[in-house]
Amino acid sequence: MTTTSRLGVEQVLSGLRTAGEATRLRLLALLADGELTVKDATVILGQSQPRISRHLKLLTEAGLVQRFPEGAWVFYRLGDGAMGEFARALLDRLDPEDAVLAADRVRLAATRRAKAEAAAAFFAARARTWDQERSLHVPEAAVEAAIRETVGDVPFRTYLDLGTGTGSLLSLFSDRYTQALGIDASHDMLTVARANLDREGVKSAQVRHGDIHALNVPVESFDLVSIHQVLHYLDDPGRAIAEAARVLRPGGRLLIVDFAPHEFEFLRDAHAHRRLGFSHEQMHRWLEEAGLDVVETRDLVPDARDSDHLTVTIWLARDPRIVSDLPDLNRTQEVA
Repeated sequence: MTTTSRLGVEQVLSGLRTAGEATRLRLLALLADGELTVKDATVILGQSQPRISRHLKLLTEAGLVQRFPEGAWVFYRLGDGAMGEFARALLDRLDPEDAVLAADRVRLAATRRAKAEAAAAFFAARARTWDQERSLHVPEAAVEAAIRETVGDVPFRTYLDLGTGTGSLLSLFSDRYTQALGIDASHDMLTVARANLDREGVKSAQVRHGDIHALNVPVESFDLVSIHQVLHYLDDPGRAIAEAARVLRPGGRLLIVDFAPHEFEFLRDAHAHRRLGFSHEQMHRWLEEAGLDVVETRDLVPDARDSDHLTVTIWLARDPRIVSDLPDLNRTQEVA
């Protein structure tokens, strides 16, 4: 640990006492791989909800873990600051091949897989009416105008749209890019997107089945990457943002469009939302952790008469690396 992360004797002893219990150590190891809810942890560890809640409470009080309430749910992740670094230092000493930890990771993967399958089933059932469901927020035309204004008028060569859905952004930016790729986990959504692009005569974009958390594209290959109304469906949004940042060229930009925090709990069941929006602070932290500089944050607030509508937030971030060699915009590069 660096000199800025020094801990006092009592802090170290408190951290060791708290982490020095089998279930709590297993929880820390799981949280090193992403955020979890109490329900997630009970399924993975096979223990009661009160017991898991108690362990997480102790870890939180010690500063090893942070909790983030969101509506009726609470998400947990490893702590920030000195105690969070202390937890990570302890975990670095664990054998990843330990039988108990390996079994926990298998159950964690199964839990994530089940959630992904549930989301895919939801999308498959609603693929053809997806654009209509976006009427929950401010008018789509206003959102699209703000998106184009945020990105600006300068053309960009390569564009990647993650969770492309019906391909709406591929169409929106079709006059800006040379080559584009849309990725989605739902085959039904991709069918609709292909039909939309064909109907609108968009020839410079293609769509492909893929995993937003494990992109099968070259690193540092896109000038612009977008994640439009996708993160609130994900179990680990920060992981998706980090993966998007990985495929940005030096100086490339990441565009995120999603909901501001809200209390419409029915969206969890009715629309399979995992997160009830994102605060500026939370999104800025994920972007900074991914090594990106936040360029702009913009809220699209509905009319006061539309109290049942959601605020849409647009975030634009940039890869801070300097572009040493300007690309030849007349040369087409394969991104697929």
